[in-house]
This record gives sequence, structure tokens and C-alpha cells, in this order.
Amino acid sequence: MIETAGVTPKIAWIFGCMILYWAYCIAWGIAGARRASTASEYFLAGGKLSPALFTLTATATCFSGWTFIGHPGLTYTEGWQYAYASFYALTIPLTGILFLKRQWLLGRRYGFVTPGAMLAWYFRSDLLRVLVTGVALFFSVPYIGVQLRAAGFLFDVLTDGLLGVQFGMWVLASVVVSYVASGGLRTVAWVDALQLLLLTAGIVGVGLLTLYYVGGWDRFIAGVIALARDDPVRTPDGYSHYLAIPGAVQWVRDGSRAIGGSWTGTMILTYLIALMGIQVSPAFSMLAFASHRPAFAAQQVWASALVMGLILVVFAAIQGIGGHFLGADQTFLAGHPDLVNPVLADELGHRDLLALPGGRDLLVPQLIKLLGDAAPWLVGLLALAALAAMESTASCYMVTAGGLIAHDLFQRFLLPGADDHTLKFVGRMGVVLVVMLALLVAGASSEALALLGGLAVSYGLQMVPALLGVCYWPFLTRQGVTAGLLVGLVVVTLTEAAGLRWFGIDAWGRWPLTVHAAAWGLLANFGVAILLSAFVRDDGERKAECHRWLAEQTALPLRKRRWILPIGALLFLWLLFAAGPGAVIGNDLFGDPNDPITWLFGIPSIWVWQLCGWAAGVVLLALLAYFLELGVATPAEGSRSNSTAGVFEND
Repeated sequence: MIETAGVTPKIAWIFGCMILYWAYCIAWGIAGARRASTASEYFLAGGKLSPALFTLTATATCFSGWTFIGHPGLTYTEGWQYAYASFYALTIPLTGILFLKRQWLLGRRYGFVTPGAMLAWYFRSDLLRVLVTGVALFFSVPYIGVQLRAAGFLFDVLTDGLLGVQFGMWVLASVVVSYVASGGLRTVAWVDALQLLLLTAGIVGVGLLTLYYVGGWDRFIAGVIALARDDPVRTPDGYSHYLAIPGAVQWVRDGSRAIGGSWTGTMILTYLIALMGIQVSPAFSMLAFASHRPAFAAQQVWASALVMGLILVVFAAIQGIGGHFLGADQTFLAGHPDLVNPVLADELGHRDLLALPGGRDLLVPQLIKLLGDAAPWLVGLLALAALAAMESTASCYMVTAGGLIAHDLFQRFLLPGADDHTLKFVGRMGVVLVVMLALLVAGASSEALALLGGLAVSYGLQMVPALLGVCYWPFLTRQGVTAGLLVGLVVVTLTEAAGLRWFGIDAWGRWPLTVHAAAWGLLANFGVAILLSAFVRDDGERKAECHRWLAEQTALPLRKRRWILPIGALLFLWLLFAAGPGAVIGNDLFGDPNDPITWLFGIPSIWVWQLCGWAAGVVLLALLAYFLELGVATPAEGSRSNSTAGVFEND
């Protein structure tokens, strides 16, 4: 980066916005510390998190700095075949629809604070308690590390090298720790409310900014046509890899070398399945326990699927593809100077974006920098939006990891009679420990960090069989779930690039059959869990009583019960054809990608199919969450107000 001799208006606005924002965060940290008189208040906001705060907090936690920075960057290189990943706005809350309400019910009845305590009680296994804490740490540490490094990288780019990646990373970590460790979950929730507004406004704002500099909608579409026509990377059907997925599945040893791009239909589906691990991670179980009512549908359907889904399908795609028409792609600039506004070419020193350190992750920061001279105040606000996206995810995982350490390790095994003051202290030290580990991870190379980020969500997904057993299926036993979880974690490690490097294995490569490591792990996890459960039984009567109670609490009227199978079948078809192998029909259903004259709606067929898939997915999630009542409170549940105060003293 270029050293700067002085502080420009752009940098002054960036620092001014950051200081005001951090003052807001620290003020909430102080307010939260004053209210957190008990361990329950600190770790679970006293079980009084309102539906509105849950909606804002959960949505902000799901969509991290990767959404803001990395998603448009991958769209830049992979086109609309990768843009199917925008459907994670729908698949992430899908696991929440299935599991969060039932966990809330169990938490209110038995006083659970952590998912480790819930699983240990249900399966009578302290080993599962420890494993859940381990999964939480394996998930949280690299995931937080990704956010911290991304923040440092953003500061470095936007300040023209004034701060450096490491300095920005440590400053962000210090501020986040100060308000998270002091105020606990209630502080995180109030800060996340602002962070979500900044995140959504930022993605839309950068998308509109991109469209403005490109020269409007018509020039954008003209650029898409030229980009696809000149594309040397072709799918097996002869289409540009920007405008088509390369088939349902491909047999390759390394998913990144699939013919016509790595995002086959199977790769897309299993990648989306991997990201479902976010809302089955221990952090979201604790958010459910902290909620005052099981009113989760607003987050799952409207905030995530409808609003964030539309923003990603439209504005993130415009950012990613639009980078080619602003001078980031030197080859396209040389071939079509009439279609390019070379504003990024000047910023990048007339070098190709992918040839620079940071590569595609430079795209969004460079788009923000375009306003440096014309509107430095807007640069400050957009930089703040990107920072908020990173902090919103990191803060929630910090405080929930601290709670797991305090409750499931310290109180259970080291000091069973610990009082509230001691538990809060241990939780705060746990927050500091997790952040220090994340900083160590973030200090590694950027490539290794990305690989560890892939491992994080894959590890989180391995919680599914255990939660399925607790919430729906008493057939699964302690031995089966424990062995399945261990095997799933091992298989994930051995099919993900980071694990392959650690063990020096080169037999099958990363993501065999273009199937994500998370899906391989989950398949092995389920297989072992079911097989062992068929031969080894445990306390069936106690578990049956728990499920009888859950069935009573969640019973549907007969008129709705008969719709369970049809809606389930529609969901399966949606996953198969909107976000899976069947999505290949969207390549040319609404026009030949090689012949723009045939495009029925004036845009590539793949983009139309994605918009249709997004709309259908919102309807299906609404049916699950509202009609089948998987995400809303029934009158009996809404009136249940037993407090979680004191639950740290009971197990």
C-alpha cells in the first residue's frame, strides 16, 4: 500500500465515524454491565430478550463481514454460478425453524443455559457437554479470526496503508472485547440492532454506487453480454461460466478444478447445507434460551429470507459483476474500453485486481474508496457499515463462548458452587481467551485463514444429529450421537483443505465429487449415529417422557397436520431445483446464455431462476414458520414466563 503524508478528509471521516460508533458500543457496554447483576443476566439477558431484539441480533450474527466483502468478490470471479450462494439467506434460518423453538421450550421447562447442559441432561453424558463446548470453540475461534483479519484488511485498504492490517485488527479486537466482556449478551443485542441497519444499508449503498459508476442498468447489461461472449472459461454445454453452472456434479479430485467452474449444482447445495451450521451452532441455542418468547419467525422469514435474500441476490451480484466494468479487469478493459468506466483502474494503478495482494477481497473496499474525493463522509459511513458487519458476528460468538466455558467447563468440573460474581468473571476471561486465540489464528496467512473459516461452519453443522435427537427423534442414543459427532468432526477435517494439509493426505482432494466437507461429515455423522443407536439402547422412558411433553406443547390442529408431508415435499423439491443439482435447468430456461436476444426478461436466465427460487423459498419458509407454527409462539407458549434466573445453580 502507498504511505500517506497526511490525514486526508476521507481518513478523517473514517476515524470520526469509527470513534462515534465505538463510543456508542462502549456506552452500551457500561449500561449492560450495570444491569448484569447475575450470571443469568450476563449470559442470557435474564431470558428477557424481546422478539424484536432477537430478530436484529440473530440476523446481524448470520451475515458477517464475509457477506459484505467476500460474497461480491467471489461473484466477481465466478459469476452467477456462485451467486446461488445468496440462498444461504434462506437455508441458514431453515435449521433455526427446525430447532430453535423446541430448544426454547426445553430451556424454559428445565432451566438450561447452554446446549451442552441440555444435551448432557438428555443423553446423560458429560462427554457430550465437553464435545459441544469444543465444537463451539472450533466454530467461534476461526470465525472470529476471519472477522478480525477482514476488519484489519479493510482499514489498511481504506486508509491507504496508514494503519496496517495487524494494527487495525488489534484495535477492533480491543474495542469489541471492551463492550462484550463488560455488558454480556444484552449489550451485544443492542449493539447488533444498529449493526444490522448499517450492514443492510451498506450492501445496498455499494450496489447502487456500482451501478451509478457503471453508467446505469443498460450499460450494466451490455457489459454482461460482452463479458460472457469473451469468457474463455466454458461449461461442458459451451456456456460462459459467468452465466451458467457447470452441471449437476463432476468427478474431480479438487473442487476448484471442475470444468467450467467449481460451483456445480451439488457443490452449491452442499455449500448451502454447510452454512446451515450457523443456526445449529451452540451460539444460536443460547440466543434461543435468552429469548422471552419463541417468536423466531420474523427473523427467519422476513429479516433473513425476504430482506437479506433479496439484497444478496440483486445488489451483491451487481457489485461483483460490475467490478469488471469499472476497470478491475484489465483484460476486459483492453477489449471493451467503450463499456468500461475505468475508475477502479486508476485506484489499482492499472493492474488487474486479481494480481494484487488481497485479490478479489479488494473489490468492495476499492468500490468504497471511489467516493474518497467526492463524498468523504459517505466513505466513512460505508466503512462503518463494513466494520459493523464484521463486529456483529464476532461479538455474539464471543459472549456465548464465554458462557459455555463458564457453565459447561468451570462450574461443572472445577467449582460446582461458584457464585454469580465468579461465573461472570470466568465468562469475561473466556471472552478474552477466545479473542486472543482468534487473533493468533488471524495472524496466520490469509489462505490458511480462509481454509479454517470453511472448517468452522462445517464443524458447527455436526450438531444436527444431536439436536435432532433431542427435539424430534428419541431413537438416537447417547452412544450413537457421541460417536457420530466425533466421526463427523474427523471426516470434515479429512475432506477440507486445512485438514488435508495438516495430515498430508492427497488421496481424494478437497471436497470430493464437488461435495462440501460439511456434507461428507454430516453423512458420516448420521450413518454412525443411526447404526450404533440401532444396537445400543439407553434411558428410553425418560427420553420418551420428554418427547411426549414436546409433542403436547407443539401439537398442530388436524387441518394443519395433513399439510406436513406436502410442505416437506415442496421443500425437498425447492432444495433440489432452486439450490441444488436440478438448478441446471435455470441455465437456459429463460433464454440461451449465448444469445442475449432470447433473454425473456432482458437479463440472463440464471439470474431470473435465482429470483424465482428466492421468492419460492420465502413462501416455503413462511409456511414452515407460520402455518406449521415452527417459528411462532402458541398462546400457551407466549404466556409462559418462568424466569431463567438462578439456572446457573441448577443443572
